[in-house]
Amino acid sequence: MNSLVSIVMPSYKSAKFISHSINSVIKQTYKNWEMIIVDDMSPDNSNEIIGEYANKDNRIKLISLNKNSGPAVARNTGIENAKGRYIAFLDSDDIWLPIKLEKQLNFMRDNSLVITYGSYYIIDETGKRRGTRNAKPHIEYSDMLKSNHIGNLTGIYDSEKLGKYFMDNVGHEDYTLWLKILKDVGGTKGMVEPLAEYRILTGSVSSNKLKAARWQWIIYRDIVNLNLYQRIYYIFWYLYYGVRKRFFL
Repeated sequence: MNSLVSIVMPSYKSAKFISHSINSVIKQTYKNWEMIIVDDMSPDNSNEIIGEYANKDNRIKLISLNKNSGPAVARNTGIENAKGRYIAFLDSDDIWLPIKLEKQLNFMRDNSLVITYGSYYIIDETGKRRGTRNAKPHIEYSDMLKSNHIGNLTGIYDSEKLGKYFMDNVGHEDYTLWLKILKDVGGTKGMVEPLAEYRILTGSVSSNKLKAARWQWIIYRDIVNLNLYQRIYYIFWYLYYGVRKRFFL
């Protein structure tokens, strides 16, 4: 199995950490990949850093948007330009362990899966590990309605078998992509072994819990089209899992 993997990375003011993220891809034991970095009009020197890598490695491609459009547009631009059979995601401050792609693609092949995900470590701004987000070994669409069980930095889907899926331009845009895929495929399996590191930044979107809950409600209402009683039921589960994730990494 040596199919091309397209790695989509949005970039905005990413100069501080993006070298760590790109290097973690370069160090992958699985070598047949392309990395599509979409810069969302960064005001810092992110483009200069990305350009240096692209000049040294033709697998790394930089696309610069002509206006600031947000992460959903940046990621969708990357998906549109992806040439690989498999589409994976990595943000500009997160890290993959060197064996990540090789192990996950073997897992997909061995289990005949069209979408997979996995566990990952939580790190702080200094790179120190603060805990582990343990993935459920198996999830169904109903599980995804209760909580996003797919860490975006761990998710991979097979665009040859599924076609390309895109993100909705709402908060939790990555969640809407995985939710749509799970609705179509029903269920899938995930890897328990952590193969990535997710960086928690002060003031990040994921740290704003009230805003995140509001986005979740909008997704239930406008994207998934749940009725009021279903929205109340699943928002309860969302809040429950949110507390669990906060106190029990």
